[in-house]
Amino acid sequence: MDKIIIKGLKLFAYHGVNPEEKEQGQNFIFDIELYANLQRACESDSVEDTVSYAKVVKTVRRVFTARKYDLLEKCAAVVANAILDEYDAVQKVDITLKKPDAPVSADFDYMAVNIIRERN
Repeated sequence: MDKIIIKGLKLFAYHGVNPEEKEQGQNFIFDIELYANLQRACESDSVEDTVSYAKVVKTVRRVFTARKYDLLEKCAAVVANAILDEYDAVQKVDITLKKPDAPVSADFDYMAVNIIRERN
């Protein structure tokens, strides 16, 4: 299976369990892998025969910022399900959602969750 990779997509949103996270917001970073058969696109060289990463980014932004969630797990699952719902060619999506400014008293690069969803 082929894949399209969107790495380091930074979005600002208002997610977290603490009230200040929902009021002040913070940056989140997505690494997304979309699994699809890209053979037709390889042959045609047409964007119509692939999954447009520009359109996927618009979907991710729209869904991710539409509501405020407590957990990264919920945010990542909502995004993964939206991608599968909106892009029939995507058979599997692997999302890592990073929270580099999580309010944790420790020195770290980021906190993250990884969600993998497949089409039935």
